[in-house]
Amino acid sequence: MNRRNRLDIAVVGGGVVGSACALALAKLGLDVALLESREPPRWSPTQRDLRVYAFAPDNAALLDTLGVWRAVQDARLHPYRRMRVWDAGGGGELTFDADALGRRELGWIVEHGLLVDRLWTALTATGVRVQCPARVTELEQHDDGAKLRLEDDSTLDARLVVAADGADSSLRTLAGIGIDAHDYAQKGVIAFIASEQPHADTAWQRFLPGGPLALLPFVGGESSIVWTLPNPEAERVLALDEGTFNRELTAAFDARLGALQLRSPRAAFPLRRQLADDYVRGRVLLVGDAAHVVHPLAGQGVNLGLRDVAALRDSIREAQDRHVDFTAPQRLARWARTRKSENATAAHAFGAINRVFSDDGMAATLLRGPLLGLAGRIPPLAHAFWRHAAGI
Repeated sequence: MNRRNRLDIAVVGGGVVGSACALALAKLGLDVALLESREPPRWSPTQRDLRVYAFAPDNAALLDTLGVWRAVQDARLHPYRRMRVWDAGGGGELTFDADALGRRELGWIVEHGLLVDRLWTALTATGVRVQCPARVTELEQHDDGAKLRLEDDSTLDARLVVAADGADSSLRTLAGIGIDAHDYAQKGVIAFIASEQPHADTAWQRFLPGGPLALLPFVGGESSIVWTLPNPEAERVLALDEGTFNRELTAAFDARLGALQLRSPRAAFPLRRQLADDYVRGRVLLVGDAAHVVHPLAGQGVNLGLRDVAALRDSIREAQDRHVDFTAPQRLARWARTRKSENATAAHAFGAINRVFSDDGMAATLLRGPLLGLAGRIPPLAHAFWRHAAGI
């Protein structure tokens, strides 16, 4: 593209965060392109995506402003009205209840594939230029923009480039931004299960010595599990026959909902903490997993990424209202400082919780149950925890 036809924004990466970013900025009247290496599969109501999110109210509101949330609701999601957290070592329990917090629900369990499908459906209607397949091979930065060279040797010029291409972001590497990474040596085993007793629209989490086990309520009375285990144990559990797996899962959950039974294939993903050294380098910004990867125990990964998007949208909208340059270095740096601080705090906090609650030492075991119980008996403290997680 020549300078006259330069884009305002090029977003690289078409997952939940990248496509939401492209939509949000296009709705500000900006000329936006979305580049993705492969087109996502269409979502089908006859299949379930094993990858689900505990979606927070502030991000549901964001998708509502993008004209997408209603389409997600009309397809398939499940609200959760309570959360119950306890430790295998005993002690008290931390409970969040929608009624006590003055809410109809605490959040929603939503499939990754459904979110991407509905976001992509909205892209062209909003005027986003979708280029797929498109893979960036070179980045050239200038004082007033950046040029992307693609695998087919075509180029794109943009005032600003947003890297939303995941934890292994190639654009982050091309921009020369390093990362601080920590491998938890754990995997999250995921599947859909049925329980003997109803899940009661409750998100359950039990802390075990190997890592937390979460059950997230889903449609049809089923639940989605995320079972965090040390790598060797995760591989062993994946290889179990179905009956043995069901028995071990039921025991790990302390049979709170009676017998648990598999209702889908099993899969696993590695767990790590990864934080980018910078969120902005010249005219390249990082959002979502390209900027931060956190432990899944609090279900905050995609929520933090969408908050990056909301903050960027708000920064650009403010600049438009004031008739100033939204790409001004000090404005981008201010957005980056705020998001990096919040995300780093969350990442280290989740890591610390995982470390403490995975410690089977006597002192940790004696302390953590009573601490959960104490937090549960102080309503303002429990309310503050939930408000932070919900982004309100």
